[in-house]
Amino acid sequence: MSKAKRELRRHLAREQRGIERRLADAVAPNASGPVLGRANIGYELSGRTKGTGHGGMGMVARLVAQVGLAAEIDASVAVLAQHRPYHESDHVLNIAYNALCGGARLDDIEARRTDRVFLDGLGAAALPDPTTAGDFCRRFEESDVMGLQEAVNRCRARVWSRQPAAFTATTARIDADATVVGTDGEC
Repeated sequence: MSKAKRELRRHLAREQRGIERRLADAVAPNASGPVLGRANIGYELSGRTKGTGHGGMGMVARLVAQVGLAAEIDASVAVLAQHRPYHESDHVLNIAYNALCGGARLDDIEARRTDRVFLDGLGAAALPDPTTAGDFCRRFEESDVMGLQEAVNRCRARVWSRQPAAFTATTARIDADATVVGTDGEC
């Protein structure tokens, strides 16, 4: 293991221990009033520092590349006559990434398209806008939906086949409760 990896692991372990201590201390009696609202924080603006609330999407994009999902989508879904500049996988992944980032509707894509750090993390110059995403969705027919599902299933089967036997030895476990999940639609 390299020195940088050892140092990173030590740093992460130190951070984890700090959080665990902080959470353990938080259950102590509190007579000083509410906990939230006492922030003592300063903000700085730097020309060299960048940040995004969706930094993990770079790893998601790497996973998509590693399992070949984009290539499978492009091989299975033929909605566009021309790729100017986006392919079917770009549209599908744009919508999926929007949902993974908390987007509830296509209009929420705009927040990601205007986040330079997010775009850099994906290695993309730009993303399709919400209007284009809607147009893409309207072109889908049943065969396209089935093709997309088959592309995902082929990638899923490849990922599962890479797992050790012990991974698949456990039977499925389903936790069910009476949680009611609200929706934005009427139905």
